[in-house]
Parts: sequence; C-alpha cells; structure tokens
Amino acid sequence: MQESPHQAIERYLRSGDHDAHFRPWPGNHYVDQARYGGVALRQALISAVRHRTAHAELPAAPPGQDVVAFTRGKVAPMVRGLFPVYEQESVLEVLGHSVVFLTPATIDVVLEQTPWLSTAWDLANLYLAGVGAELLADDAPTLLGLSEGTTCYLSAEYLEAPGRFDDFLVHEAAHIFHNCKRRTIGLRETRWREWLLEIEFAKRETFAYACETYSRIHGLGQGLRSRQTLLSEYAQGPMPADDRVDVDEYLAILREAVDARNGWKRILARCSPPQGGHSHLS
Repeated sequence: MQESPHQAIERYLRSGDHDAHFRPWPGNHYVDQARYGGVALRQALISAVRHRTAHAELPAAPPGQDVVAFTRGKVAPMVRGLFPVYEQESVLEVLGHSVVFLTPATIDVVLEQTPWLSTAWDLANLYLAGVGAELLADDAPTLLGLSEGTTCYLSAEYLEAPGRFDDFLVHEAAHIFHNCKRRTIGLRETRWREWLLEIEFAKRETFAYACETYSRIHGLGQGLRSRQTLLSEYAQGPMPADDRVDVDEYLAILREAVDARNGWKRILARCSPPQGGHSHLS
C-alpha cells in the first residue's frame, strides 16, 4: 500500500529513511515529486528540531571567533606535515573554509541546503545531541562531527572543554583529503594521485583518528621524550569505540609517528593503499 505524505514524513523523522522516488507526493513526473517531497521532509525536520530545542539552553555562535583563522590554525601542522610547500596554501584555503558549526544561527540553513536528506537527518541529531536535546530516534548515531565532500560539520559543543587528546575538527578535516580531488583545487593530478591524499578505503577512520590524536600529542609535547610520555598516557585511556579501527594497529601507527621526524608522513605511509593501488572505492 502506498505511503501517504504524512506517513512518509513520520518514517523520515523516525529513521532518516525516505522513498528515493518520492512516490507519496503529487506531480506529473519525478522532478515535481522530488521537489515537493524534499521540501516537505526538510521542513518537517526543521520543525522537529525546533520543537525539541524549544526549552534547551542553546549555544550562541562561536563568540568572537574568526572560524576560518581558527580552523587554519588547527589544521596547519597537519597540512605542513603532509604536503609540499608549494601545495600547502591551496590545501589550507580549502580546509580553512570547510568548517560549519551547528548553532541556532546556522542549523536551519544547513538542514535546508545539505544535498542529501540522510545527511540532513544525521546533522539534525548531531545538533540535538550538542545542546542536550532529545534525539529523533533512540538508535540515532552518536556523532561528534561529520564530514561530507569538503565540508566539516561540528557541534558548538566542540568549543567547550574537550578531552585532552580529542580534536574532532582535525579528525573531520582529515577525511577531506580522500573526499576532494586534486584538480578541484588546482593541484596537479596523476594517474595514481587523483585525490588530495590516497588513503586505503579500509583505513580512512584509522587515518583520521591517528591524525586527531597525533595533532594533540604534537601540540602538547615538546621533544621526543615528552611526546612518548604523552602517548603512554593516552594508551592507558579509552580507545576509539569504532569497529573500523584495529586498536593494536592504531597504537602502532601512533608510536611510529611519535618516534619519527615527520610523524604525519608515517601516518600517511601506514594508511596508504598498496603501491600502485587505488584507494577510492565507494
């Protein structure tokens, strides 16, 4: 039996799922149905978020924060370690404009304009979690950040006191390296270098976690002995609760990075595809 628009909206709000053909909505052809259905689902999502945050203590926009300069400062050590000097500014320009904080001032526009409805649903839950509001579903994924294409979405909660070894901004920015093609930002592309960095598909999360943690160890420690001590401290704490990451391999990569002259290059080497291989499988 065909869903009604009301049923389709309820299903989407509960799960993030929707009929890819937008059959519940009227129209002479798919384009009309998709337009009507997409607007209806997004408006329902925005209304649901507003309802759940009606009495929440909502964060303001990042106070006095130049988001571009802030982001560049966070990712600059990683970019300097992974790219040659003549490519660094092009990469920093992309990453500097990649971050969107989910705040009351931005959330409506984000939910309206994010290309995929499934991503909009995930971002709604990311925002709700960040302000301590009820999620749209009990089994909604617990996200700390989300990257899509060359955009990183972060909860405003990021600006609160994070864990000593946490930096979700660096984590999400690291994913851009395998999402953005070199030619998109004017860098030379070769047969084996299509993306900013070639990362083995199965090791993308390992790479992002390693970049995140190494960025904190590198920033906190001055000298090899200090960084080795910080890594030992980190290894005693909770590890990433992510079944895509082999914890033993992850810690081995971090040990190599800490001991190396350029730890970023060691992380990349351990997470690159086999020589001559191609990593972008999707």
